Amino acid sequence: MAVTQLADVIVPTEFTPYIVQNTFEKTALAMSGVAARNSVIDRQLQAGADSFGVPFWNDLGNDEANLASDDPDTHSTPKKINAGKQTVRKSFLHQSWSAMNLASELAGSDALARIQNRVTAYWERQLQRRIIGSLKGILADNEANYSGDMVLDISGLTGGAELFSAAAVIDATASLGDNLSAVSAIAMHSDVYRAALKNDLIATITDSQGRNFQTFRGLAVIVDDGLAPAVDVYLSVLFGPGAIGYGMAGPNIAAGTEIENIPSAGSGGGQQVLHSRMNMAVHPAGFAWKEGSVVADSPSLAELEVASNWDRVVERKAVPLAFLRSKV
Repeated sequence: MAVTQLADVIVPTEFTPYIVQNTFEKTALAMSGVAARNSVIDRQLQAGADSFGVPFWNDLGNDEANLASDDPDTHSTPKKINAGKQTVRKSFLHQSWSAMNLASELAGSDALARIQNRVTAYWERQLQRRIIGSLKGILADNEANYSGDMVLDISGLTGGAELFSAAAVIDATASLGDNLSAVSAIAMHSDVYRAALKNDLIATITDSQGRNFQTFRGLAVIVDDGLAPAVDVYLSVLFGPGAIGYGMAGPNIAAGTEIENIPSAGSGGGQQVLHSRMNMAVHPAGFAWKEGSVVADSPSLAELEVASNWDRVVERKAVPLAFLRSKV
């Protein structure tokens, strides 16, 4: 029986861009609009250095307006606008898969489609995990340094008040003040989602392209078990549009996709290894990466969750994010 080999179906120069594009299209957080592909991040991922700065203008202050007069000797004093900088950390990532088992599995089917879907799905999950890790990191920073002003924790209450509910979600958005209407989506663990379903809080609607998606009282729903509970306390995240900026690109020097041949493997039967390399950056709006605790050349998933690696650089209301801790 003929066996499809990786070298028969993979064109490396075409394969990496395919993976990047399809990962952008399929990631649930991106599909919901809360994680937005950022062209600046895309370009910087193929430049030198392990991080880069994104300057921004702060909003104008709320000083009382001048009271105009007809005195020519009374002059107004102009105010100034201040600038800040968000620092974005790059990650240089790699994964590989052996072709021996893969080729046997793929024999007699559409090998190229199967390989593309498997590798794309892998990077899709990695991107989503790095988004969740970054969210946990800014949450840790918020609780350590800002008195938890982005978090509503009802998990310690009793008598049903500790449970996830529509009222709790509304209360969690209150930390955004008069910007609470910016919230457009909610991410939750599957246990929380199941509880919301039982309480008839989830609705299914169809978008303009005929695709069904689910909403929680008008908010797009993202179900991700990366939001695993601590003991029996669940974390849910509320987002505004573009709350997370991210980019992906193949490396500038090394090949994004490379096939390694090992003729002696398998007692001379041969082995092929598919290497996939990806440069990636995930950045919550309004924060700067601080490099407080990174051992290798790129932050690990665990290091993304460390409070000392993050710092908020804008006022609370300018961050389109809120967190809810509850039980189910």
